[in-house]
This record gives sequence, structure tokens and C-alpha cells, in this order.
Amino acid sequence: MLPGRNYRGGGRAMGASRLVLLCGYYGEHNIGDDALLAALLQQLPPAWTPLVTGYDQAELEQRFDVATCPRRRFKAVLAALGRCDALILGGGSLLQDSTSWRSLLYYVLLIGAARLTGKPVLLWGQGLGPLRRRASRLLVRLVLPLVTASSWRDPVSAAQVRQWGVACLEGSDPVWSLPPLAWQGAAGPIVLCFRSSPLLGASQWRLLLEALAHLATSGDRQVLWLPFHRGQDTGLLERLRAEGLVPETLAVRSRECQLTSPEQAMELFAGAGLVLAMRLHGLILAALASAPCCALSYDPKVAAAASAIDCPCLDLEAPLPPVSTVAAHWQAQLDRPLEPGPITAQRQAARVHGALLQRLP
Repeated sequence: MLPGRNYRGGGRAMGASRLVLLCGYYGEHNIGDDALLAALLQQLPPAWTPLVTGYDQAELEQRFDVATCPRRRFKAVLAALGRCDALILGGGSLLQDSTSWRSLLYYVLLIGAARLTGKPVLLWGQGLGPLRRRASRLLVRLVLPLVTASSWRDPVSAAQVRQWGVACLEGSDPVWSLPPLAWQGAAGPIVLCFRSSPLLGASQWRLLLEALAHLATSGDRQVLWLPFHRGQDTGLLERLRAEGLVPETLAVRSRECQLTSPEQAMELFAGAGLVLAMRLHGLILAALASAPCCALSYDPKVAAAASAIDCPCLDLEAPLPPVSTVAAHWQAQLDRPLEPGPITAQRQAARVHGALLQRLP
């Protein structure tokens, strides 16, 4: 468990307080989404007991001491909502159709079901979109006025909601509200939060990995590959090696590091000489651990987060610079933590999400 939070749930407190359904992409073996759940549980008012939708329910129950219901079984989630007094859509970008139309419909139907039975609905720390279909945009515009209150994690999402005539709160990503750690990683390893992306073909991977090999060799650093999403990122090192893209000088210094929780990830980052993060919440947790960071942006949300904390960022949508330029870009940040001021500002901006939860009746 993260410090500073006495997680409530399971069977212990349900009879003593009102029940709220926390709905999100929890228990899907994604450290970032579980970090969102940790932040939400920290901010939840004591009068409310959480019931959490999750895929790996056993892991969620063990780690957070909460009761759960199976998030992939919609009828079971509806039944759980029927036992609850309120609904919170907690963190991430849930109102989007890039995953699928069915995913968007899942959350819209939950909102509608809650409101039909008079239950308050909060959208907590959300990002809006992408909404690629005209029908998706229409559906979200229709459902947003039904929501009791909402808070958004970025100015673009909040501006769109206001343009549609709905009042809302605007802050930073809720994960910024988690307790920070002190950095102790001078001369520590290089930690990677890498993922596959359509933007990265063989030539792009080869360039990045040659730059990484140069950095690791010149600095005599171990390289730890952290699968931030176990289902998507595990085995990336071996896949790249099998394709002949990993220089031998990098391969001998590399190993995959399996962690399962946000607190474990932060402890690893706090001991790192540099964190190279493609994952949004990998970047945020590394910055919370006061670690030196560089971002690689496969999505505008990563670039925006990096810009907000003055973190150097390599845009993967643009042509990549030469190997020497990339290596020098990373070398400049080795053992040099980010300035604390912008990180403090992001932590302060995340407070609005806690304020939103005070609107629960």
C-alpha cells in the first residue's frame, strides 16, 4: 500500500457507511490505472465505502483491501450499482471510442442507469476522448449534462466540456496527488517504461536502442525494462532482441524487471539514474519519485505532461534525430532530477479532484 492511506473496504466497513461504485480500468495489470485507484481511495471521504470494478479481483482485494465486482461482466456491474448509493468513474479517459464503441457505450449506460435510479454520478479526474465517431461525440454531449459533477485532468478536455455548456473542474492528473519520494539514484540504473507503438518500426527502434546502448555503455549503467502494463509490455525486450534490434552492448546490460504496484514502481524510480518513459503514468510516478526523467511521446497526453513539468521529451510522431543527438539528449539528464517547482504545481492542481469528492451527498 502507498504511504499515507488507510485503505477501507472489504467486508469490514460496509455496514458502517454508504457504498459507492468506483468504475475504471482497474485490475487490468496496468500500474498506471492502479495508481489512479490508489489516488481515488486516498481522496474518498470516510463516510463512503468503495466497491471497485476490476478484472483481476483477487489482486485488487489483496492490495487495496476493497470489495470488488467483475468489470468485464456488465450485468454483474449493474447489479453492483443497484446495491450502491453513488457512482464514480475514476480516472483515465473512459469516455472515448478509440478502444471500441462498446467501451464508450458501457460507461454511458452505467451513467444512465445510475441517474435513472436517482444516484449521484461523479466523473473524477477524467480525460475526454478521443471521440472519432460523430455518434460518439453526440452520445457524450447528451450524457454529460446528466452527471452530478465532474473534474478533468487536462485543459483540452475541460475546455471541450465547457464548450458543450457543462460546468466542470479542471486540474492535473490525479496520480500527482500520491505521496512523493526522495530520490536516491545517483549512479543508479537506467529504467525504461517502453511500449510498442505503430509509430515505432524497426528503423526507429534500432535508432533508439543504439542511442540507449551508447548511453548505458558510456555511463556504465544497468538497464531495467519495466513492463508498466503486464499484458502489453512484458517480453518487449525479448521481442526486440529476436528481431535483431538490440545491440549486444545493450543486451548484456539489460534485464526485464517485473513489478506489480505503483509503490514498487516509485521505489524503483527513486533509485534510478534516469527514467525513460513512454507511459504517461510511468512519467508521473518517476517525477513523484524525484527521479531524472526523459519522455518519449507516442500520444499528445505524454507530451503535454512532459511540458507541464519541464521534462525533455522526444516526439515519436516526428522524424527522429540522429543516434548521437538522442544519446546526448538523454546524457544531459543522467543523474539530474527535474526542478521541483513545476512538479509541486502539478501536485497542487490535482487537489481539485479531492474537492470534487466532497460533493458526494
